[in-house]
Amino acid sequence: MLFRSVFPLARTGLILALAAGLAMPAHAQPIGIPSMGAASGAELSPSLERTLGNAIMEQGRRSPDYVADSDINQYLTDMGRKLARHGPAMEQPITVFALRDSRINAFALPGGYIGIHSGLITASQSESELASVLAHEIAHVSQRHVARGITQSAQSNHLMIAALAGALLGALAGSGDLAMGAAAFGQAAAVDRQLGFSRQAEQEADRVGFEMLSKAGYEPQGMVRMFQRLASASRLNESATANEYASTHPLSRQRESDIQNRVGGQPASGYVDTPSFWYVRAKLMIMQAGAGQALRGVEQSLQSTAQQEQDSIERSAARYGLAYIALGRKEYEQARRFLAQAGERASYRAPELDTLAISIDIAAGDRETALATARQAWQRWPQSQGVALAYVQVLQQAGQNEQAQRFLLQRIEQWPDVPRLHQLLAQTYDRLGDGVKARRVMAEYYQLIGALPTAVEQLQQARNLTSDFYQQSELDTQIRQLRERVENERVLLERFRS
Repeated sequence: MLFRSVFPLARTGLILALAAGLAMPAHAQPIGIPSMGAASGAELSPSLERTLGNAIMEQGRRSPDYVADSDINQYLTDMGRKLARHGPAMEQPITVFALRDSRINAFALPGGYIGIHSGLITASQSESELASVLAHEIAHVSQRHVARGITQSAQSNHLMIAALAGALLGALAGSGDLAMGAAAFGQAAAVDRQLGFSRQAEQEADRVGFEMLSKAGYEPQGMVRMFQRLASASRLNESATANEYASTHPLSRQRESDIQNRVGGQPASGYVDTPSFWYVRAKLMIMQAGAGQALRGVEQSLQSTAQQEQDSIERSAARYGLAYIALGRKEYEQARRFLAQAGERASYRAPELDTLAISIDIAAGDRETALATARQAWQRWPQSQGVALAYVQVLQQAGQNEQAQRFLLQRIEQWPDVPRLHQLLAQTYDRLGDGVKARRVMAEYYQLIGALPTAVEQLQQARNLTSDFYQQSELDTQIRQLRERVENERVLLERFRS
């Protein structure tokens, strides 16, 4: 698990001061964890764990490294929840997100949140390799290693979590600006540097993760290959940060031998990578490169793969990536040509192709084509959040706000925990002239992302806009309940600051 690369620590003097005040020897082990399993993590309750995770994520979404891409984050979260269904029961739902960072890393936050660096995804050569790392992180969550590592290690760590709680209390009080977000992540980084899991915890995460990987149908050999890949990257890269996962999760010979022994008794699953893995990987290669020479290097690599004679999903993904680059350059016809080539085979079709097609039509200003493309895409992919969000964007641009409202209400029922849907519904109500509903829905959006004081403000604004007695009564009740929730979370956080 690693927090420190979620937010670039050198960006503000505030973070440097906080980190300096908490400086401790690196790689300390949580020797205060006497036993394995859920019971040992009782000090950090699931409620407080979620409070910490929500507060950190509310600030973290402001980071320029956070990838706010529905195709990518739904793909990762769906994979995480598929794995979790085959593991121990957990108090928290798994939510996985990506960060734009070339370093090979993954980490678990409190409350079931798991971050994956783009560098880890682009380094994976199969879906099973990626799933093996995600399964390992989920195992840390399910076994409460994160919770116990925070609350039951050395006293110095209690000082760190106290400082983190103090920063989050500031955000809970309504002062959640960018500097406060930096402070929260700076403290999380300081805490994480001391949470190096014990050898026993790492082996347990390997065992539980391997069981999840196998039962979910992925190729068990993928965990061995990823171990070997990470170990090789650690040896080849002299930089301490080139392969942070290997340093925060030491890849001992004992661990590698244990996994190889487990694989030895398992038949090959015959798992075939989904097209989405390759399209998500290609998109993240481009996002990670950014611009300039790095992007040109990625483009040359994709062109080489796209021109190979052998038909393969890798060639299709390369053409998808070239279409994505062309869209960024506003070369719309070229983008359409590459995308058409990417989807030539029916077996390579995936929602990511249609989401990109809608984006090209929107950027080209072809609203009628975009609307037709979006309707067909939604019929084809009724489980894709990326397609759903693109469809709403097209409906709004076409002025079809009533249809957008109905569609969004149905999608919120389908995916109640997707904040962006609530935000778009609030915009739609605003366009329809219903300011009260717009602000009530925005309050739901802010609750989902953990910004509770802002949610209270939205409900207060809604109350000021209506003279209807029944609406005012409902809003008064909601405001009172939400303030009580803010106060309860404040009390929970105060436990760790005192």
